Amino acid sequence: MAASTAHSDESFGYKEVVEEAGLLAQEPFQEPEKLPDFLPEINYDQWRSIRFKPEEALWREDKLPFEVQFFHPGSIYNRTVSINVIESGEVKAVSFSPDLFHYGMNEFKDKVKEDLGFAGFRLHYPIDTNKYYSEVAVFLGASYFRSLGAKQQVGLSARGLAIDTAMESGEEFPYFRKYWLARPQQNAETITVFALLDSPSLTGAYQFDIHPAKATLIDVTITLFLRKEVKKLGIAPLTSMFFYGENLNIRPVDDFRPEIHDSDGLQIATDTGEWIWRPLINPKRLLVTSFLLNNPEGFGLFQRDHDFDHYQDMEAHYQMRPCAWIIPKSDWGEGRIELVQIPTDSEMNDNIVSYWVPASPPQVGDPLTFSYQMKWGSPEIAGPPLAHVAATRTATSKEKEGKTFLIDFKGEKLSSLSDDAKLEADIAVGGGDVIEKRIEKNSVSNGRRVVFQVKKKEGPLGGVTLGDGEPLEIRTFLRQGDQVLTETWSYVDPFVR
Repeated sequence: MAASTAHSDESFGYKEVVEEAGLLAQEPFQEPEKLPDFLPEINYDQWRSIRFKPEEALWREDKLPFEVQFFHPGSIYNRTVSINVIESGEVKAVSFSPDLFHYGMNEFKDKVKEDLGFAGFRLHYPIDTNKYYSEVAVFLGASYFRSLGAKQQVGLSARGLAIDTAMESGEEFPYFRKYWLARPQQNAETITVFALLDSPSLTGAYQFDIHPAKATLIDVTITLFLRKEVKKLGIAPLTSMFFYGENLNIRPVDDFRPEIHDSDGLQIATDTGEWIWRPLINPKRLLVTSFLLNNPEGFGLFQRDHDFDHYQDMEAHYQMRPCAWIIPKSDWGEGRIELVQIPTDSEMNDNIVSYWVPASPPQVGDPLTFSYQMKWGSPEIAGPPLAHVAATRTATSKEKEGKTFLIDFKGEKLSSLSDDAKLEADIAVGGGDVIEKRIEKNSVSNGRRVVFQVKKKEGPLGGVTLGDGEPLEIRTFLRQGDQVLTETWSYVDPFVR
């Protein structure tokens, strides 16, 4: 597949993308050109049947370590993007043609224009075996992108930016309107992608340095220019799906699968050395919670449970979903990690979002820069040096006066202890009282199980509240004397009415 020369610039790189974003911010936002009417009206299955021809992949003939395949616009992907390559100092536009695609059972190929444009692209690299180029990164739809580590299947996604998420005014979805792909060297292990972000509120310049490996690394640098005030800016957003897990005993649907989720928890490393694990839930109503922090060490959505027996899905293989870990590369200052959990009645909906919100809102006219590294892979990409939460289970008492929580901790700091070691469970409950608690040796995992019962306090919503409508919050960790042995389990009661 060839690219046509647009212009030459020996020094084209991130600086030039920043300049373009700054100039674009001085102009009013313009909606992208609409697709021909028939393409947005096709259903998702029709769109999926449009397949890029692998033999047409960019750089395949050159036998480079990276190849690029492209997505056809249509259905929910109703915007086209400009895609360019940087080769020997020249910026070249990648030309769209319907001849690059198989249209399956669709009969509208003759109606597709030669200059229609692409919806996005995906990068391929021999991450699992040198005999096959696997999909390692995808940029498709608004500012969404995703990646994975070796021997995994795609799951959660990332976004370039989140604007006014979960606010009454409504969320704004910026989109990448232009990409530049730097041609890799013959033995390259990293590829660089530049992107131009646009929305009614702001513009942005992005650089992604992508290094596929057992744990794929993506170094991200962004510079934002505001057109107008933004009430809530979400940096490094991650999006995932949680339908139900081990912490829900009564499944919302009659299904053979014990658990259905792409991620099962939010993991946070604070600047004080505390590690926090917040198991995900599928709430009864929109639930937004925050962790106030100063210069977080890292955060991410994780799929800790990689046991096939816990899912029993031989098609989706949820046990092979990746984790994504965000590591700030500079001081982010004061702010909060926000977790948005949205009710869903289907595994088809992404209902989990998490991101960093700076404490000081950005000002119009002042460029705003962030840099961070993303790790995509198994739970081992980042974890507490302490014992970690392996499972969260609950039970409602027969008297319905309380709720029992069973938290399994496991890790070297626990397995090395004697069976009669004296441990304490620090438990804090907002909106309830701890009735009883005990610590049990888990001989199967060689860890410890904390079991405690919470008596609920009734609030104005008829459920467990703190008096102003907020849900019940619980925290616990294990210690031996003054020595903390585990990360902090932080939970929101899922049965909010």
